[in-house]
Amino acid sequence: QVQLVESGGGLVQAGGSLRLSCAASGRTFSTITVGWFRQAPGKEREFVARISSIGGYKHYADSVKGRFTISRDNAKNTVYLQMNSLNPDDTAVYYCAADLNPLTTNYRYWGQGTQVTVSS
Repeated sequence: QVQLVESGGGLVQAGGSLRLSCAASGRTFSTITVGWFRQAPGKEREFVARISSIGGYKHYADSVKGRFTISRDNAKNTVYLQMNSLNPDDTAVYYCAADLNPLTTNYRYWGQGTQVTVSS
């Protein structure tokens, strides 16, 4: 009932920036909590950031705090992840996920992922 499409991934040099987008459809966007996750080869998927339905609450993993910023534009049905000061450890497939439960730790809806590669 919620379809998510990530975009904005690519190849960037260390120290550079990327902005990922997560476009949602199929549900009133302002009612859903959205999170970003990432998975590197050989590693488990890890939490990156989340944002509440109207953007009033944001939470970040310690590894990205101060470098990444999550935001949303409900009029455009889109959540963004601005990634600055990227380093090779940030290389991963990045996924957005959504849920109607603002307290969830297991998101119901997932996008297909977008590759982020940071070169040194």
